[in-house]
Amino acid sequence: MAKEKVTLTLEAENLAALRDLVGHRSLSATVDRAIAAHVSRLQHLAAVDEWLDELEEQHGPIPPETLEWAGQLVDDWAKRARRRKAG
Repeated sequence: MAKEKVTLTLEAENLAALRDLVGHRSLSATVDRAIAAHVSRLQHLAAVDEWLDELEEQHGPIPPETLEWAGQLVDDWAKRARRRKAG
């Protein structure tokens, strides 16, 4: 895949922490992998949004109580994920 050289302005603390973590490995390759992961996540979220729009077109708006229920599921999942990371 083609590469392009760019200039970035990054938070000094984040850059120092990344350098400490990757050590002698390529900083550029590490940042490139992080960007690829972020792009993939954004593409996935865009596809979900598109799918939800299609569902609303076919079946009408999502009832508020369903949105609240789904929001609670996501909140509960996020809390469990934070506890797993902490513990």
